[in-house]
Amino acid sequence: MRILVLAIFALPLGGCISTAVDIVTLPVKAASKTVDVLTTSQSEADEKRGRALRKREECIGKEDRRASQRRREPDYSRCPEAR
Repeated sequence: MRILVLAIFALPLGGCISTAVDIVTLPVKAASKTVDVLTTSQSEADEKRGRALRKREECIGKEDRRASQRRREPDYSRCPEAR
């Protein structure tokens, strides 16, 4: 008899248990998402470094062309430093 009563009460509680698990894991998921957003992966850092280097090389090329047109020495201090 007890088993039948427990089985009857357990059926509606199945949804409550999964909801409780979702509520308990929500802060962990939120924290991991926050850490993921705030940190930079190695590939993202490499991409950013590559963009900075290409931008500097482009600026150096432009400065070389301007200097040769104006018959002067190039002034690379006009180009931002690649970090």
